[in-house]
Amino acid sequence: MGYSFQYIILGGGVAAGYAAMELEKLGLRQGLLGIIYKEENIIPYDRPCLSKDCLNPNLPAGGIVVPSTSRTYAHVSVGDWELKNLPSNWYSKKGIMLYPGTEILRANLRRKLLSSEKLVFHYETLIIATGSTAIRLADFGVEGDDAKNIFYLWNVDDANNLLDAMKEKKNGKAVVIGGGYVAMEITASLRLHNIDVTMVYSESWCMSQLFTCDIAAFYEGYYANKGINIIKETDVIGFSTNSAREVKEVKLKDGRVLEADIVVVSLGGKPQISLFKGQLEEEQGGIKTDSFFKTSVSDVYAVGDVATFPLKLYGEFRRFEHADHARKSAEHVAKVLHSCSCDLPWQFYGDNVAKKGNLVDKYDYLPHLNSCSFDLPWQFYGDNVAKKGNLVDKYDYLPHLNSCSFDLSWQFYGDNVGETVLFGDNNPGSSKPKFGTYWIKDGKVVGAFLEGGTPDENEAIAKVARLMPAVVDVNQLATEGLSFAIKVARPDDKVEDKISATPSTYKVIQDKISAAPSPSQIMKDNISPYEAIQDKIFALSLEKTQDKSSPPAYEKTRVQKSYYEVVKAKALPLPPKTEG
Repeated sequence: MGYSFQYIILGGGVAAGYAAMELEKLGLRQGLLGIIYKEENIIPYDRPCLSKDCLNPNLPAGGIVVPSTSRTYAHVSVGDWELKNLPSNWYSKKGIMLYPGTEILRANLRRKLLSSEKLVFHYETLIIATGSTAIRLADFGVEGDDAKNIFYLWNVDDANNLLDAMKEKKNGKAVVIGGGYVAMEITASLRLHNIDVTMVYSESWCMSQLFTCDIAAFYEGYYANKGINIIKETDVIGFSTNSAREVKEVKLKDGRVLEADIVVVSLGGKPQISLFKGQLEEEQGGIKTDSFFKTSVSDVYAVGDVATFPLKLYGEFRRFEHADHARKSAEHVAKVLHSCSCDLPWQFYGDNVAKKGNLVDKYDYLPHLNSCSFDLPWQFYGDNVAKKGNLVDKYDYLPHLNSCSFDLSWQFYGDNVGETVLFGDNNPGSSKPKFGTYWIKDGKVVGAFLEGGTPDENEAIAKVARLMPAVVDVNQLATEGLSFAIKVARPDDKVEDKISATPSTYKVIQDKISAAPSPSQIMKDNISPYEAIQDKIFALSLEKTQDKSSPPAYEKTRVQKSYYEVVKAKALPLPPKTEG
């Protein structure tokens, strides 16, 4: 049986879902798009929630909230991502055909044909969004990872099976193999299920591809305080099982043997591109594309984990295995296709793709990672298509990673190369640790990491990674810490620290109000309007509280340094609140 579509997306993960949503937003007509993927009985979903949310027993749903995959087109409904809000019938209502449980065995890009065991699909434009598959212990020659209760967390079925085991083996022992951020998130969830956990990884510290040893020391210490055992610089070489083929022991290269009721292997992924071997140009283990995700074959695009593209920010080809890039690259390629959807031929003008005068900028990604664990969050932050005169800015990607586990949450933006500067409180025993790191290359900040940041602060470190400001004095940068990023992000603002308004501080502020100069005094004595009025504004907020004996915490309102803003602020009974 054969089917024909204007657009086919091959893959059923993050990139596939976001490409479909963006095409629909841009006016995709019904019946033009088909999505083909191997996973059964589920619609495209945001895979990060498998480790970030689904296994967490502290969620209102009490853990995983993915409906059984026996239900047709079940979908993940957790997390902060847009795909979670799609009802299972969204695709059918939009005229988008889904083909779950369909494995494409052959691809003929010259003839524009994709073939499964029983079906043949013809396309005009193909978007390859096949993503990655788990790196398995068998890839390293380790046998026995098919024993019962040994898991790889890569899809909804994996998450459901792991959660069932976590509930069954509560108060048991688990071994997590791997030291990446997904492994750390899984470890946190296991511990929250009252399971005794040991992490094993071959590197000298966790997250070694991103973290410095100083950053890693904090998380390793924090996890140790949670009762988690960490074994570094050794490998797993095998397993012991009982008569039911359930895993009971993990054998290490250094001779140690660990008891285990559950084993989770989290060694990262590898892009799924074997279907296109010999047909598409490759680079760095992925499919090589241009800045618009166009491959070496006409009408074939690649996005997400499989795409190796020119990163505008750093002037070199990169490949990223992270949902942030998967979402943004998918949305970008949808805009590129939309800009070229008329019957006119493409023309190239310099660095832009043009069609009838319509320009789309090159994809420009800023690497980004983030994570949340236990009670901490962290962050790391490391061209144009126009249609009929409507300019679409270049996709300028800033690399980004993030993660959450326990009460931790971090963000990273930019590039983790060069000299590093650590700042803040990175004591694993602190009640509210908050710290960060800058990466400096050629005298400029090229990357920034932050644990425990607010949305505004995370935005600030992203801005620093994007702008790459010069650093004159490294020692001064260490002293300024986060304030350096805030000054760069908001050079015209004076940002005050959050104040807990206790009765005593309330009395101090009331005293300051009575001494605050009038607008005429400000003009006459050349007093800073901000300094003159900030406490007045703060106190006005406190006066609106119902219980003045214990007023809540407020942030001082940011005030522009101008006389007219002062007058306006003094006249208002309550200043506008600033978020963050």
